[in-house]
This record gives sequence, C-alpha cells and structure tokens, in this order.
Amino acid sequence: MVEWAALEKRYIRKGIVSSNLTLSVLRKFMTQFLNNNLILIIAGLAVIDIVLIFLFLRTRKKIKIFVKGAKVMDIEEVVMEQNKIIKEVKNDIKKLYDHDKELQRICDISITKVGVVRFNPFKDVGGDQSFAIALLDSNDDGIVISSLYTREGTRVYTKPIEMGKSTYNLSDEEQEAIKKAIK
Repeated sequence: MVEWAALEKRYIRKGIVSSNLTLSVLRKFMTQFLNNNLILIIAGLAVIDIVLIFLFLRTRKKIKIFVKGAKVMDIEEVVMEQNKIIKEVKNDIKKLYDHDKELQRICDISITKVGVVRFNPFKDVGGDQSFAIALLDSNDDGIVISSLYTREGTRVYTKPIEMGKSTYNLSDEEQEAIKKAIK
C-alpha cells in the first residue's frame, strides 16, 4: 500500500501540489483517473506487449538463421566462430592480393601482344612465304622477328622493340606487325 502521507509531503516539498491539497483529494483524483482510464491503460499495455512479442519472435528467427548449422546454440560461441572465420577470410584475401600482384608483375613482362604480317618480298618467288611477327609485353617492349624466304634459303632477323619503337630501321611489314600487336 502506498503511504499517502509521505507521498503528499514529497509533492508539497517539490511544489507539485499545494499544501492545501489534502490526502483525500489526491486519493480521490488518482482513483477516479484509474477507474476512468483503466481500459485505455490495459489496451495500451496489451499493444506494447504484442509489439514486444513480435520483436522477440523476429529476433529469435534471425538468431536461428545466424546459428543454423552450428553445433552449439550459445550465441557467444557462434559469434566467436564467425569472428575466427572472418579473420581466416581476411588472411586468404591478403594471400590472393599478394598472389595477384605477383601474377600482374609476371604479366607485365610476358608476351601479351602479337602481330603477324605475311608478305612476298620478291616478285620471282610465289606465295606469301615470308613474315614479320611482333611479340610485345604490356609496355610494348619485346622483339620483332622477320623471316625472308628465297629460293636459295630462308633468312631470319630479329630486332628489339622498346615502347613500340626500335633503334634499328624497320621494314614496312615489321612496322605493320607492331601496329597490329599494339591494337
């Protein structure tokens, strides 16, 4: 039971009610308020209860999905296991990133561009037996190989290429092979 006298003194001290408000008036007001609004209070508490039950069931469903397949239903252990998995995945991603950098370094110096031109350098020899082939990396560095076919034999020449250019004079066919490779 509420000690109405102590409550009344506290309210008077705080200035919430005046000293001429008696204990009986306060009791009468509270009783009347509760009687008049009891249905509203119960309805409000029922709505709050339904909302809390809904939130609880939704959270429970999410937790079941989260711990699905786990041997232990303790949420702390599941979180620790997930944290361990995340660390392993981060480590794997770092390894993949390092491996990718190494592969990129290898690709940068590997032949990735090829251009071939077949031609007939001499009128008396039939067919396009001769060729020029450009073998370049991603920086357009590499070599161009030319093969000239004659009745007496075949001659093969190679010239270095840096950034798509050579310090040696290039034939039209060699330049065309480089252009094809760079495209």
